[in-house]
Amino acid sequence: MRVLVAGATGVVGHPLVGALRARGHEVSALVREESRARAPEADAVVVADALDREGLLAAVSAARPEVVVHQMTALRLLPADPVEAFALTARLRTEGTAHLVAAARAAGARRLVAQSVAFAAAPAGDPVLDEDAPLYVDAPDAGWAATVRAVAELEQQVLDGGPDLAGVVLRYGTLYGPGTGYARIGGTGQRVLTGKFPLPEGGSGITSFVHVVDAVGAAVAAVESEATGVFHVTDDDPAPAAQWLPHFARTLGGPPPRTIPAALAPRLLGWFMTHQLTAARGAANDRARTELGWKPLRPSWRDGLGRE
Repeated sequence: MRVLVAGATGVVGHPLVGALRARGHEVSALVREESRARAPEADAVVVADALDREGLLAAVSAARPEVVVHQMTALRLLPADPVEAFALTARLRTEGTAHLVAAARAAGARRLVAQSVAFAAAPAGDPVLDEDAPLYVDAPDAGWAATVRAVAELEQQVLDGGPDLAGVVLRYGTLYGPGTGYARIGGTGQRVLTGKFPLPEGGSGITSFVHVVDAVGAAVAAVESEATGVFHVTDDDPAPAAQWLPHFARTLGGPPPRTIPAALAPRLLGWFMTHQLTAARGAANDRARTELGWKPLRPSWRDGLGRE
């Protein structure tokens, strides 16, 4: 098939282009002008900014994709300017998605596969939730509430793309592996390695991880499948922070994380990370296994987290 990957320079988008080509697909990599030098090897490199509606419409129409894959975020900017990174990512998830849906429809694409996140659920109910659990759109932290609302809008736009554009939403778990914050040289990895990532007392928040290789595999499966809807893309081993964080530190060769009172955590870690470590729910991957025919090659973070 002819496939266009938007966000082709990202942690998932870059290897996804190669994985799709290896499966025999003709792949166009959509990148911004300033990212052209980082574009992966592709059958064609298409240059456009997702926030420029007319430019994007022209670029996608020229590529004539049958399937469009949305992997766009601005999280590469995160270490330098977290506020800008999250704000721009929210725009890409709302405004950029609207432009991409319009461009896909205008180009005659029949399928749209989009990246979302599996850790935006409200902290209620079972420790591990399925895709029907409500999103945390009313989170008490304004920044996270805005992020989750942008995620919800992205998902709705993709699923409501019209009768001729089948929508698939892949909710990735917390990514680890090369190029991620949880890599040895990543931001989180370095904080853990140097003993600057404390564990709030109890550490009962659940994280569902997924290796980059498995995120790419799920995207390939979604491109080739006829299934539609929302799917959690996570490994088989949701785990509380009290398990994965000490393991991560040991694997990296760093000191054990020091335990801090939960009340101090927001000041030392920020609201979002405190939420993830103390209250977040995990994400079940049963639906992706059953309907997409996908399963993780790395079923547990225990075998890889901190080793790359």
